[in-house]
Amino acid sequence: MTTAIHQLFPQPLWQWFEQICAIPHPSKHEAALSEFIQQWAKQRGLPVVVDHVGNLIIRKPATAGMEDRKTVVIQAHLDMVPQKNADKVHDFTTDPIQPWIDGEWVKASGTTLGADNGIGMSSALAILGSDDIHHGPLEVLLTVDEEAGMTGAFGLQAGMLDAEILINTDSEQEGEIYMGCAGGVDAEISVAIQWQPAPADQQAFTLSITGLKGGHSGVNIHLGRGNANKLIARFLAGHAQELGLSLSDIKGGSLRNAIPREAQCSFTIAAAQTALLEQRVAQYQAILQAELAVVEPALTLSLQSTPLPAQVLQAATQTTLINVINSCPNGVIRMSDEITGVTESSLNVGVISTSQDKVSILCLIRSLIDTGRENIESTLQSLSDLAGAQIAFSGCYPGWKPDTSSAVMAIVKDTYQSIYHKEPVIMVIHAGLECGLFKKHYPELDMVSIGPTIRYPHGPDEMVNIETVGQYWTLLLAVLERIPAK
Repeated sequence: MTTAIHQLFPQPLWQWFEQICAIPHPSKHEAALSEFIQQWAKQRGLPVVVDHVGNLIIRKPATAGMEDRKTVVIQAHLDMVPQKNADKVHDFTTDPIQPWIDGEWVKASGTTLGADNGIGMSSALAILGSDDIHHGPLEVLLTVDEEAGMTGAFGLQAGMLDAEILINTDSEQEGEIYMGCAGGVDAEISVAIQWQPAPADQQAFTLSITGLKGGHSGVNIHLGRGNANKLIARFLAGHAQELGLSLSDIKGGSLRNAIPREAQCSFTIAAAQTALLEQRVAQYQAILQAELAVVEPALTLSLQSTPLPAQVLQAATQTTLINVINSCPNGVIRMSDEITGVTESSLNVGVISTSQDKVSILCLIRSLIDTGRENIESTLQSLSDLAGAQIAFSGCYPGWKPDTSSAVMAIVKDTYQSIYHKEPVIMVIHAGLECGLFKKHYPELDMVSIGPTIRYPHGPDEMVNIETVGQYWTLLLAVLERIPAK
């Protein structure tokens, strides 16, 4: 195992990334990293502005001879997704990420790496810190809380940026240039529950599903990976009545924008049903391993005896709850007709949690078009109405509509072709880049998104390809040199 990532090319970028990994910065806990960057910028004499939501804007004058160029803002987000393997002891609010080199890739030790969007952030900071990179007037915008709610992008106000061009660094495939992205909205279904005392003569168990790959609920949604929440509900829908089990808890997932890798339900059953329960769990594991053998080779079901709970769900409540989760749509809803191979609309049943009065089911809807999002909203509303459940939609953010006449898109495309002697792929991404929100206050901002190859973001298998980081860096610097005069 090699860990000396600061020696990789380009060194200024990787040195920054190593520093970023050392400072905990999960969503909503970016303060320490933000303060570190502010102090560094002030020491270099770079003006720093912190807006009312915590976004950082750092400015750097043009290098000699390029003062007449259009102002460019390089944009990244400060936060990372906190996900880890079940056997990994790690507190994302206090513990550093442990990156290491595995052949052609940089990975983390049992956790998300934070290459999303730490590599983009590192490139922006490396450019700010350089004395020999040629560029016009430059701004760097580092937003907060992108992964958990796009708080920074929502909060960015008019008049904060001077730039005419924005380069977003949050794309995840080298050789692809992004000119549009999906919009989205959170949907929370609340199923009211009623309790009854747990029968004293029953036995209690917890059924867990682990070992799934998870991943980004937009970028990876088309890969057919297992959703732990849906898989646990499928078992309950098929066997709860047969086994006469009574639920005492159900939970799964941790982020609405990550495909849930783990879920579990706790319940009681009559002692006489224990052998049948074990048989059904074994059968179900065999079914899932056959169905998902290629995409989820490490899928595991485990059944553990647990202490008897004080209460279990009443039968009517339990039936409604199981039916809601089991019937909730999940995954790709529709592929795009206009852009081959791109998901148009999707839904991720991301988080299930149980409290004293309800079970909450938190979903993230994504769509390239508003009507696609509205169609899924309508479906969930109908499901909730039929079940007598409550549903609330929040945090709606717009997509980024492609602009085929974009001047910066043409510059990036031509620059890529001149460097690598091949055509880049112009793409629209099924993920929530912040660009769509920036258009609200900066409608004339000409935008493009680029980045290195990152695999499996939002999960502990996340990794970034070393060679493509160098390619992304080379492209970014060349583009900055080619920005035209005002």
